[in-house]
Amino acid sequence: MVREYGGAVSDPWTRPDPLLIDRATERRDSFDPGGATAIVVTGGRLLTSAARLVELLPGEHPEAALTLYLGHEAGRDLVAIVPADPSFADGYDGIGGERLVGLRDLLKPFAERGAEGVRDRELGATAVALEQWHAAHGHCARCGAATESIKGGWVRRCPADDREHYPRVDPAVIVAITDPDDRLLLAHAAHWGPQRFSILAGYVEPGETFEQAVHREVWEEVQVRLTDVAYAGSQPWPFPASVMVGFTARTDATSATVDGVEITEARFVSREEVVALVADGEVVLAPHGSIARRLIEAWHGGPIQDRVPDDKIDV
Repeated sequence: MVREYGGAVSDPWTRPDPLLIDRATERRDSFDPGGATAIVVTGGRLLTSAARLVELLPGEHPEAALTLYLGHEAGRDLVAIVPADPSFADGYDGIGGERLVGLRDLLKPFAERGAEGVRDRELGATAVALEQWHAAHGHCARCGAATESIKGGWVRRCPADDREHYPRVDPAVIVAITDPDDRLLLAHAAHWGPQRFSILAGYVEPGETFEQAVHREVWEEVQVRLTDVAYAGSQPWPFPASVMVGFTARTDATSATVDGVEITEARFVSREEVVALVADGEVVLAPHGSIARRLIEAWHGGPIQDRVPDDKIDV
């Protein structure tokens, strides 16, 4: 599932291949919502059964407050429906196998299902990102007037000034750093649970490249200078609107000085140490299916067995 450390990370969330679903942008103005196959998204959660997206055929759709065009596949249109009934979620508590599940909790099962999981991830991540954007951007940022959804949910138009608003994506960088002994730098963020450790990450600021953001974030958080910064893959991260851009890097440092605000602890660990720390429950790594986990396991050379299940991880 992973390639040699320093190369691209090959897994369902960081794959270099094209999308499996044709987004068919030319159909966003002309598709028939009632004739499409639909998935359901509400409050960042997706309607699933056995960790698979539930797909509703025409005639099975709930009343929609918002319909989002996801693309075209095998002669059919695919949409995401945001239910109009605010109590919709109450009817899906696992009885009958269908329930609403947050995308974070689907990372691992999607990753384990190969190409089918990649497809569900594409649909689910797009649906969650669009739904969250609509929920937070109902008014024109320029004049304050209420906006309306057009072009299959990919644009909001302001009727007052005819201005169009598009979904935002906030790029963030994440980096696996190794020292001269090939130990990996793990860090603990102030807002995480006490055992949670991962690699460093941060948002890209205006006027800088991804690589510059890596250098700046790492220096600000742990006072470490980097060399050999190299791209390693990317991952949609719609929580609520990011894409994680992954890197590897090296440093001559053998210790880190944390800022005490965002990062409260950081340490370099060997492969043997990280396995022991995880087995003892002293360290809980990023969840399976995340780019952080894949970069860590690419450095390690294979999977690391968790002591704490993914659904108990404080993410």
